[in-house]
Amino acid sequence: PRGVTSQDPSARSDGYKRQLNNLLGIVNNSSMLIILALGQMVVIITRSIDLSMAANLALSGMCVALINAAYPEISVPVLVCIAMACGTILGAFNGLLIWKLGIPSIVVTLGTLTIYRGVIFLIAGGKWVNADQLSPAFIQGTRLDFLGLPLLSWCAIAITLAFFVMMTRTAPGRSIY
Repeated sequence: PRGVTSQDPSARSDGYKRQLNNLLGIVNNSSMLIILALGQMVVIITRSIDLSMAANLALSGMCVALINAAYPEISVPVLVCIAMACGTILGAFNGLLIWKLGIPSIVVTLGTLTIYRGVIFLIAGGKWVNADQLSPAFIQGTRLDFLGLPLLSWCAIAITLAFFVMMTRTAPGRSIY
């Protein structure tokens, strides 16, 4: 009969599994962008712009990768804290230039974007840090699953929910608007 296929039910099940794995891969790969977009949203709400966010992320990541390659015994949670501290310092540097010197944010962040990219080139010697140089614990951290979702996806979900609560239910969040 027309419209009826003789496809094996297990083949359809495999197709659904592939589709679900693709969806999970997209969510996991987008998790870092989701987190960055939340930060950029606050900047845009305050009528500003930050062009250096990706360079800030790249410099923080390169610092952590170089530290992990040189000292593989440092635990992953400590490396995550180092990355967050590095990103916070770079972002605070932008904020201080904008706030104290009164330079427009687009000018400051365009300049620091170039500076941060240059620093990456200098500290890495123009080379990449390959996965084989990183500790197994560091690499496995991106592959951990919890309840069927990668850990990075759960982090993005948790940060998004916390961000929503902060922006809509707290005085500092509401004052940003």
